[in-house]
Amino acid sequence: MHKYRSFVLPIAIILGLIFHSWCGKISVIVPFLIFLMLLLNFAAVNVRKLHFSWLFVWLMLFQIVVSLGSYYLLRWLNINNVVAEGVLVSILCPVASSVVVIACMLGADRETVTAYSIWGNLMVAAVAPVYYSFIGRHQDMPFFESFWQILCKISPIIILPFFIILLLQFCLPKVNHWLSERKGWAFYFWAIALLLVLGKTFDFLFVSENTNIKIIIDLAIAAMIICAIQFAVGKLLGKKYGDTIAGGQLLGQKNTAFGIWMSNVYLNPMSSLCIAFYAIWQNLFNSWQLWRHDHKE
Repeated sequence: MHKYRSFVLPIAIILGLIFHSWCGKISVIVPFLIFLMLLLNFAAVNVRKLHFSWLFVWLMLFQIVVSLGSYYLLRWLNINNVVAEGVLVSILCPVASSVVVIACMLGADRETVTAYSIWGNLMVAAVAPVYYSFIGRHQDMPFFESFWQILCKISPIIILPFFIILLLQFCLPKVNHWLSERKGWAFYFWAIALLLVLGKTFDFLFVSENTNIKIIIDLAIAAMIICAIQFAVGKLLGKKYGDTIAGGQLLGQKNTAFGIWMSNVYLNPMSSLCIAFYAIWQNLFNSWQLWRHDHKE
């Protein structure tokens, strides 16, 4: 299966489109798939080597400053608010849970990627409620209520697997070793999760009565541009700190399932199509990177 893995993600996108109505019905299992994926990846990490890097600071600053700046720039240019909200979420959206899988396949440092997958998600949990207090549909929602809602969405999926592995590494190292030997399964868990998330979004698009083709095209183009910029900037920052691959993946690869949820809860639901299109672009790019990496090997 190793030589075919670069085709897994495009196939997941196509199947999500074909079986969109079926995917929407069982998409509730996505958090469970992400949980398993992280559990397997964290098991392969030596938690004693996790560290905080200045690379993380620059990546976070980019997400915080550029997301808000892009939103107000687009509004100033009189761009449709749905597009502006889609761009905001596509930049602020936390790093993907699958980043450890893809980045490590491409040769990134596992400890660096794992550390930022935790810090980056906690940053979004703190910043997003602030932004949504004056942008979106729930501007009257109290800050701490919004903060708690997002934190409760993130913690069981992102934080709990980390503490389980922390406990296993110190108390049950044999169990941790057994899990770490099966870390390759995480890639396929993510492919299934991607299929279901995209399928649910496609289903929303097909059943929506307010479909605007121009806005959909604008969202697709905006997502492609943002995706290219974030991977490029991330690689430049990563190169400065000795890990080009990690930098590119940490800034460019987004937790699109979480981004779609944020759009549906806090913003215009149509804006979720931007991060959905982003998922397509980022996974096509990652598939190409995997193909090139495997071809070189």
